[in-house]
Amino acid sequence: MLLLTALLTIPAYSQEAIFVKGTITDAKTGETLIGVSVVPKNSQGNGTVTDGDGAFGLNVTRGTTLVISYVGYQTAEVVANSNNINIKLNESDELLDEVVVIGYGTAKRKDVTTAISTVSTKDLDQRPIVSAGQAIQGKVAGVSVLQPNGSPGGELSIRVRGTTSFNGSNDPLYIVDGVPVDKIDFLSPNDITSMQIMKDASAAAIYGSRAANGVVLITTKTGQRGEAKVTLNVQYGLNKVIKNVDVLNTAQYVELQKELGNNLPDGLTDQTDWFDEAYQTGQTQNYQVSVSDGTERLRYFMSAGYIDEKGTLDAAFFKRYNFRANIENDVRKWLKITANASYSSRNKNGLITGQGSNRGGVVLSAINTPTYAPVWSTTNPEQYYNDFYGVNITHPLENMERSKNNKDKEDRLIVSGSALITFMPELNFKSTFSLDRRNGINTAFLDPVRTSYGRQYYGIGKDERNRNTVITFDNVATFNKQFNKHGVEVMLGTSFTDSEYLNNWINGTNYRSDAIQTLNAANKISWDNTGSAGSEWGIMSYFGRAAYNYDSKYLLTVNMRRDGSSRLHPESRWGTFPSMSAAWRISSEKFMKNLSWLDDLKLRAGWGKTGNQSGIDDYAYLQRYNIERVRWFETGNDNAVPTITAANLRAKDLKWETTTQTNVGIDFTAFRSRLTVTLDYYFKKTTNMLMNVTMPSTGASSIPTIQRNEGEMENKGFEIAVSSKNIQGKFSWDTDFNISFNKNKLTKLTYKKIYEDGRTSDHVNSYVVRNQPGMPLGSFWGYISDGVDPETGNLIYRDLDENGVNGNAGDLTFIGDPNPDFTFGLTNTFSWKNINLSVFLQGSYGNDIYNASRMETEGMYDGKNQTTVVLDRWKIPGQITSVPKAGFNIKNSTYFIEDGSYLRVKSVSLSYNIRNSVLTKLGISRLQPYFTANNLLTWTKYSGMDPEVNQWGNSGAVQGIDWGTYPHSKSFVFGVNIDF
Repeated sequence: MLLLTALLTIPAYSQEAIFVKGTITDAKTGETLIGVSVVPKNSQGNGTVTDGDGAFGLNVTRGTTLVISYVGYQTAEVVANSNNINIKLNESDELLDEVVVIGYGTAKRKDVTTAISTVSTKDLDQRPIVSAGQAIQGKVAGVSVLQPNGSPGGELSIRVRGTTSFNGSNDPLYIVDGVPVDKIDFLSPNDITSMQIMKDASAAAIYGSRAANGVVLITTKTGQRGEAKVTLNVQYGLNKVIKNVDVLNTAQYVELQKELGNNLPDGLTDQTDWFDEAYQTGQTQNYQVSVSDGTERLRYFMSAGYIDEKGTLDAAFFKRYNFRANIENDVRKWLKITANASYSSRNKNGLITGQGSNRGGVVLSAINTPTYAPVWSTTNPEQYYNDFYGVNITHPLENMERSKNNKDKEDRLIVSGSALITFMPELNFKSTFSLDRRNGINTAFLDPVRTSYGRQYYGIGKDERNRNTVITFDNVATFNKQFNKHGVEVMLGTSFTDSEYLNNWINGTNYRSDAIQTLNAANKISWDNTGSAGSEWGIMSYFGRAAYNYDSKYLLTVNMRRDGSSRLHPESRWGTFPSMSAAWRISSEKFMKNLSWLDDLKLRAGWGKTGNQSGIDDYAYLQRYNIERVRWFETGNDNAVPTITAANLRAKDLKWETTTQTNVGIDFTAFRSRLTVTLDYYFKKTTNMLMNVTMPSTGASSIPTIQRNEGEMENKGFEIAVSSKNIQGKFSWDTDFNISFNKNKLTKLTYKKIYEDGRTSDHVNSYVVRNQPGMPLGSFWGYISDGVDPETGNLIYRDLDENGVNGNAGDLTFIGDPNPDFTFGLTNTFSWKNINLSVFLQGSYGNDIYNASRMETEGMYDGKNQTTVVLDRWKIPGQITSVPKAGFNIKNSTYFIEDGSYLRVKSVSLSYNIRNSVLTKLGISRLQPYFTANNLLTWTKYSGMDPEVNQWGNSGAVQGIDWGTYPHSKSFVFGVNIDF
């Protein structure tokens, strides 16, 4: 009877409701903690937080396990078996003990002596980003990410602490799971688990010749021990152009043409809104799925995805399929095998932009085409309309037709395998072999009927194919030993890289129709534009690192790398790139112990050298030749052979371009990791810059250029990154802010003192960019405009040489700088119960934009249509206006220079985690619908369609020019994340 009574009592006891109250304090100081979360385990959100006295109260069922969590403290679990519970929490060094990836190894964040930033990946599955590079934009101090145009799948311009090379690449080196790659457009952001950016030379020098522009270390996801996990992410988005442009209607256009002396027939009326014809609502579909699982010895992660992006300009698109498999196997206690395989297939279309409407530029032709024109010819219905009464333009639909069938496809396979042998706990050896193979196919077809350009050649076809193979073989031995408070790490390694590039191309014309678009249907195969080519390069490297750590208080790291490149002359082939860095954790000193609010204070300093050889050809130091075919089909040339001419001067003294960087930084963490601040100052100097130098004409020589070490450049800057946990509890608010200041200056050019570039308008036909010592790279060159002369209607150009003549060669000067004074990013994340809201602001300040589009849309020099800005043009003597007369004296000048500063609401994401017992029974651990708006609002004085532009793409020498550039779009994305 007693046993039966006890058994019957247990259920009643287990369901007893009690009110639990108590106080939560710091186990070390005894101070009460405010805002501590107290939640029943496996509950649906019916928890509480401590008040201003550290007290809490909660109704629960007796025996419930309470989970107590607070930022900066270890999470605790307590069983509620009484009405009063007092809890002491121990501090956690989770942030400082976070493991970060460094060159050929890992380290705890508190022991890092260099400038390494971590990119948050927690919200990547809620942001509609195509490239992993977009995840960096506005998130890291010292890293500028610009998407030069808004085309689908458009490449990014990423700069780590400024532009360091004139002709060479300024992109950072990407290391994906230990494999060096040059682009990351193949990588799905959903596959990424961590991203670290090595910004200073003391961190990046371990990668030597390929790390002059910084290093981005990316680690993809792996399987975890436990139950199998399936994750599905689905997105659908709509894209609209951020800003429209108003153009002259037919009556206004006719009036303008009369002022220019162009007579048009009577009776012309508005027929077509070319902006509506050219632009559309773009669409994006993104599907990603992954499966992962693991046991004690074997773990795997597999993923697949598909992206389909249709541009706001009709005919522009981007598609990508991606697959990934990561496997880890602990074969023995001393042997770990890892295998990674990634395959992607992307296909995109590149419209003609950055050209005037007379050259097929789509963006400008949507403005320049008069509204009286119809889409199709009235006399030849299968042809686009092109009767513009002598004006040399084609309308935007015809220009899009010219590239509608262009397809740029690339299949990329990256496979790598590694073996980690642990000889003893302190000593291991890792051998890694990787293969990166890219197969590209670039095809084009223009039918022989619709467009005037196609009719000129009776149809045009092109097929270009290339294959690029890069093999990397790394071997690294690491010794890591702790002797009481003394820690020592020694790493030695070698790296071998071999690359082979092959390509071939064939072009044809004279098609019967558009029924068959391949080259077998072309009647003429080009005799001088068909061929094949190939090249190879290789790098051999030896490197090492020694690090000393005393009680995580005094830290010293020394790196050394020696690289040999096949691109350089044998006598200058090898370069040595040393670096060293040290750190002092001031917070560990005895005199800091009483500062209980301070978690960590570390002072860092570093110096190092890195190399660059990307700006030269594979056989740059050798004498090379151009092969020119002879017209064998002409009389007397039956057995002719090609002629050869020198292509360059041999550069026997060609050597490494070198960047030397000094960095001083402070890491500060306080209030139990609720506030983290990082400050860095750096100075970078690039010497022996690899450049293409144009030789002066001698009359007897046709040699155009020589590649040589020509100049020097400096970058210096200051970075601030702040992360704070403003509010914790049921409602939480986190803030991440970063700001970067950088000053760039070209300091020396040895042989050629001035480099000009950036020719835009055919009418003006002059360069707007001048690079010379003493000025920032990419500086704008032209005349200073002092407004409109009220008497003549022309622009007044300042007489700088004071010779009494305005606008002559002596009046030319520097008129603008495309480099910003600073860039910044601000992210605020709010959470309340299951609702999450993230607002990301990003911007730039102090950069100038040369709006070359206005030369075409406000120049008023021929029969192109113009924007409504010209309605305010000067017409009569004495008129005061800022817009000159029709047919004014147009030149490259400050009239077209605009402030490119902007503040943009880059993204707003709202998500909701649906949790209930039904989903749990169905095996769904996460159901998270979300909505994201990209480029929602932009504040800028820039009059163009978008301030985030550069028609010269990723160029270091030419920046900040808007010339009919594909505009960015505003997107609205709906998505859902599901975990099974």
